[in-house]
Amino acid sequence: MTNKTLLIALLALASVAPAHAQDKIKVKTKTKKSRSVSVPAVAPAPAPETDWSVKYADLVSADRLRAHLSVLASDEYEGRETGMKGQHMAAAYVAEQFKNAGLTGPVSDPAEPYLQRFNLEQVSWAEGANLKVGNTSYKWLVDFYGLGDSPFTQATTVKPVFVGYGIEQEGYSDYAGQDVKGKDLLIALGEPTSADGKSLLSADGLPTKWGTDYRGKAQLATQKGARSVFFVDLNPNSNFSKQAARLTPYISRPSTVMVTEQQPSRAAAFFISPAVALQMLGTTDASMKQYLAKINTAKKPVASNFKVKPVQIQAARTRTPLPTENALGFIEGSDKKEDIIVISAHHDHLGIQNGVVFNGADDDGSGTSAIITMAEAFANAKKEGHGPRRSLLFLSVTGEEKGLFGSEYYSKNPVFPMAQTMVDLNVDMIGRTDVEHEGKADYVYVIGSDKLASQLKVVQEAQNAKYTQLDLDYRFDDPADPNRFYYRSDHYNFAVNKVPVSFFFNGVHADYHKETDEISKIEFPKMEKRAKLVFHLAWELANREERIVVDSNKP
Repeated sequence: MTNKTLLIALLALASVAPAHAQDKIKVKTKTKKSRSVSVPAVAPAPAPETDWSVKYADLVSADRLRAHLSVLASDEYEGRETGMKGQHMAAAYVAEQFKNAGLTGPVSDPAEPYLQRFNLEQVSWAEGANLKVGNTSYKWLVDFYGLGDSPFTQATTVKPVFVGYGIEQEGYSDYAGQDVKGKDLLIALGEPTSADGKSLLSADGLPTKWGTDYRGKAQLATQKGARSVFFVDLNPNSNFSKQAARLTPYISRPSTVMVTEQQPSRAAAFFISPAVALQMLGTTDASMKQYLAKINTAKKPVASNFKVKPVQIQAARTRTPLPTENALGFIEGSDKKEDIIVISAHHDHLGIQNGVVFNGADDDGSGTSAIITMAEAFANAKKEGHGPRRSLLFLSVTGEEKGLFGSEYYSKNPVFPMAQTMVDLNVDMIGRTDVEHEGKADYVYVIGSDKLASQLKVVQEAQNAKYTQLDLDYRFDDPADPNRFYYRSDHYNFAVNKVPVSFFFNGVHADYHKETDEISKIEFPKMEKRAKLVFHLAWELANREERIVVDSNKP
């Protein structure tokens, strides 16, 4: 072998030598002087970084979702009506799953650290409700009725303030120059319209929220500090007596309200017939039509010359305490543990009606099963050394179907300060397909994600593009959405406290709020994919460097 051949062989040997031996290899030749040949070190290729989000998202599986939903949506749980046996069972089940998974119970009660107990009240309308204008007496459930609470336990004389349509938005305010705090209001249902019935308050003529749902007006009146609102439908095509008869069974059933020693959380809402309203205003049907026509022509509020008469009303409520509870599970973060990410759903439903169990598999057994399964996955990650940087609170609330009461109670009595709560991801109905998406690609409606924090929607879309590729449908973000879904689930009680939210929802279907909302109709592959999107989003929010901040205030 020649010197040159020997050198080549030695160099080849060096290339396969152990890494610690490759820095420098001295090669001796048969020349007069030996010389050192430096061979560059060959660094091993870096191992691909593990995407832990993928690993633990795999635990959010259809099998686990089905296992939990099979319990929650069973007949044994009796439809999970707020304050009833089945709802208590559901809260206990969720709490047990959180404990078994290794989450911490964050409630201060050492005996029940996973349950946030509180009382609602079950209320019914007492006998003897009546309303009198001048010398004319009007009958309950014939000429007037109420929804919600009532401040008129004893016969009370009030003089309502007429505020037209009770609308306030840019360029139109029935409250301009009015101080209605503590007062009782008279408001016309509907909104200003053109001769062909199109809304004058929207750019496209479609009805706005003011014209389609009294609750928007009631909410505004509450914000203005009103004590009560008397609503009247002056549409000549409406029929008050038929409406009252249709609602009588519902009104006569007990309802549920928040317990408060202060001003009720909502202004009391009463509905009166046109005849009652005209007498209260001291006017006639013809004069009222002329007045409304003036508003339509002016496209803005018009002062009236109505002389409002005093009204005597008594509409008492009987009250019975109704104990209930939220279920909570907590995973503490590491270096950013002061920031709290809430992942919420509601475990209550409609209970038993006329002897039939309303199991609520989709609404919201699907969301409750999803957050339990996500909690298990995050807890498993922490056990294996991959816990979140920020803290996670899994919040299963009660009373959503009665009026978002569980989330309202938590928002007023938070275990962790709202200022530390970075975001709420709310899951309410993710197990079905609505008519709009039949035969189309997998989807999920996402509501509210950029109303308070623009970055939340950006992060959400990035996670979806990376992992789940769902069609994210944002149509219900439209402030004119007549369904008002943004206001109808538990995220809203976080949003009103300036906590950014994303609400995940599959839309309503033929079985919505019916006894046919059964587990046999749940589409588990779609449910799994939607739950995984929420998991990936929560993972990213929990581990990213920047905190999601409030930087917008969209309607």
